[in-house]
Amino acid sequence: MSATHTRPDAGHVVVIGGGIAGLAAAHRLLDRGMRVTVLEAADRVGGKLLPGEIAGVRVDLGAESMLARRPEAVSLAREAGLAEGLRPPATSTASIWTRGALRPMPKGHVMGVPGAASALSGVLSDEGLRRIEQDAELPRTEVGDDVAVGEYVAARLGREVVDRLVEPLLGGVYAGDAYRISMRSAVPQLFQAARDHASLTEAVRDIQAKGAAAAQTGPVFMGIEGGVGRLPLAVAESVRARGGEIRPGTAADGLIRTPAGWQVRLDGGTVEADAVVVAAPARQAARLLRGVSAKAAAELDVVEYASMALVTLAYRRADITLPEGSGFLVPPVDGRTIKASTFASQKWGWIGDEDPDVVVLRTSVGRYAETEILQREDADLVALSRHDLREATGVDAPVLESRVTRWTDGLPQYPVGHHARVARIREHVAKLPGLAVCGAAYDGVGIPACIASAYAAVDQLGGDLRGVEELTANPVQSLHGGAGE
Repeated sequence: MSATHTRPDAGHVVVIGGGIAGLAAAHRLLDRGMRVTVLEAADRVGGKLLPGEIAGVRVDLGAESMLARRPEAVSLAREAGLAEGLRPPATSTASIWTRGALRPMPKGHVMGVPGAASALSGVLSDEGLRRIEQDAELPRTEVGDDVAVGEYVAARLGREVVDRLVEPLLGGVYAGDAYRISMRSAVPQLFQAARDHASLTEAVRDIQAKGAAAAQTGPVFMGIEGGVGRLPLAVAESVRARGGEIRPGTAADGLIRTPAGWQVRLDGGTVEADAVVVAAPARQAARLLRGVSAKAAAELDVVEYASMALVTLAYRRADITLPEGSGFLVPPVDGRTIKASTFASQKWGWIGDEDPDVVVLRTSVGRYAETEILQREDADLVALSRHDLREATGVDAPVLESRVTRWTDGLPQYPVGHHARVARIREHVAKLPGLAVCGAAYDGVGIPACIASAYAAVDQLGGDLRGVEELTANPVQSLHGGAGE
């Protein structure tokens, strides 16, 4: 862990938001020799990364894995002293609970879009498979400047592909609606390939061929022993050790331009800054920016979010037998309550090592515009989850302990045109020297995406726009780590 301290005469940067994006920005700013103050409205740092415990075993109560095929998250974990704790999933096989049975998750697809109909054999009906084969004969479907993933894929391959596979995979990342989600922002490699090929299955095969030629090795995803919720805590510790200040329970109320830079309004005071990084969710960012950039605030105001809840369950190992693999996804079309389940003890070896007699599962409930289910009491969500688990796996044992973690407005939605909105926000913000924005609302919702966004924001403050321009043009695709992320 670096012991570098800031220079006494260094510029002062205030970072608003202590989630992983804000903490990554603070970490990078200290690398550049800045003085840093992080303001976090909540009483803890970490945002959607939350470590917890159930039945004496450490678990994640928020996001639980990070994409390892991009460098940002794994590198930051190493820099924060967590290198020895990095762990790939113990199993990468997953299932999909559809048409009344748990079926192996197909291979040979890009976010559910297959390169050949045979890849989805067993998940789709015979009619659905025949519909995929029509893709090669269909006239070209133009994607234009952007298009909804579900709309485009259904037009090429039929709705069954979307409803049975694309929807649950995308839903696992965004808790959204595939028929609204932007292909350009959410599945950028598929969007680009669709522009270059008349056939969608041909486009997928091209992506697969390029991936094979790149010959990437190593795990696709990575976790951290004890949970990825340890990451923000370790980064915060590194920030403090190098002289940065982190102030939890401190909400910023607004920004004021001053002749010398910026003033951040707080409840009962102000903080002076040479520059500000706004790493807050879209609605909070809009409120902060309203007085200095009404246009940026107006764009941020319309970014929508989905809410969800995670139900974590602990069982005695002697009481249950689970199917193999890391868990399963659930297509909304099947009308179940849960949208996924992770067999956490099977996915992460360290959970089983901490207590071999305990098995931990978790389910997720709630999608975009699904409000009724999240109004239920915790006990109801536990009962509904146990009902679906019994139907899917046969598990009907008593629960040792349960935890319900609600993520209200947890996941930003990327509808068609999201990339253009992000470009407009950054254009407005760029007119205000010493101001930058970052976080999940812009270029990707995964942990590496948030960190990349933070680094680009720091670079922008230093006059280097390459990172911002690259992210705006090419968002970070967030993949689904098996089941139940």
